[in-house]
Amino acid sequence: MAIKFSRNKGSEEGKPLRAAVIGTGYLGRFHAQKYAAIKGVELVAIVDIDSKQANSVANEVGCRAVTDYREILDEIDLASIVVPTDLHFDIAKECLQNNCHLLVEKPITQTIDEAEELISIARENDLVLQVGHLERFNPAIMALDGVLKNPTFIECQRMAPFKTRGTEVNVVLDLMIHDIDIILSLIGADVSQINSVGGSVLSDEVDIANARLQFETGCVANVTASRASRDTVRKIRIFQPDAYISVDYQDRKIAIYRLKGGGMPVPGLPNVTMEHKKFKQGDPLMTEIESFVKTVREGGQPVVSGEDGKRALEVAMQINEKL
Repeated sequence: MAIKFSRNKGSEEGKPLRAAVIGTGYLGRFHAQKYAAIKGVELVAIVDIDSKQANSVANEVGCRAVTDYREILDEIDLASIVVPTDLHFDIAKECLQNNCHLLVEKPITQTIDEAEELISIARENDLVLQVGHLERFNPAIMALDGVLKNPTFIECQRMAPFKTRGTEVNVVLDLMIHDIDIILSLIGADVSQINSVGGSVLSDEVDIANARLQFETGCVANVTASRASRDTVRKIRIFQPDAYISVDYQDRKIAIYRLKGGGMPVPGLPNVTMEHKKFKQGDPLMTEIESFVKTVREGGQPVVSGEDGKRALEVAMQINEKL
């Protein structure tokens, strides 16, 4: 299979992919650690406007530190963009115009027009544009492949204690968008109606929100997100004609209740059985970045494409309009 990046930067087969991480806050540091550990990838530089922060992470992973990403665009094949959302578009656009494959943290951009422009540039230049919806790489979610059949109702809860990180956007774009992306990937149909409510609690933005999404298939999803809760809860429950499926993102567990299915009988529920699965801790971020690197090497569509990121953003923005 052709090596995709070779058509853009002239890299030869067998040569390491040259990577950079742009933005080294809480999550950017983890991106840098993953790239530094992947065989066949050379982490060229860490980029941050805060030179002290850039140097700290660069020293940790053993690469250069720079304060302007433009300095290294001719030296890299791919990059993670891990900066505040309002900076995504300008940085991503310039990187794509310089033939750099991108993993952009969620949400993809601030506006739909910006997302569409990035998608267009990536397509025209045969570049990978992946969006960092990390829950797609949660082993419990990945295990749903082949289990779901025509879901009719979905309920999601994502609760978290308050943190100042991420408060430049509201809870819909900060937390709920994870579940929006998961639901869209599970249903595979357009949303026909949206209703939502929410309010501010600890910041100037909406900190608690609930949305009801109705799909053209008839499926309804009830989604709640809070960043003003005492406990951390990350769960999704899925109802379909032959089963009820409960997924705990945090504990990486799935419970599948089926009518006359396989598994252990459920006491007091005639003809109902339960199948329980628990997955190892794993490293979803490493899985995500390895998947990105593989797509750059081998071609094809990323697990979470720019189009996927745009669809999640579209629904999130419609929810915000209804708040």
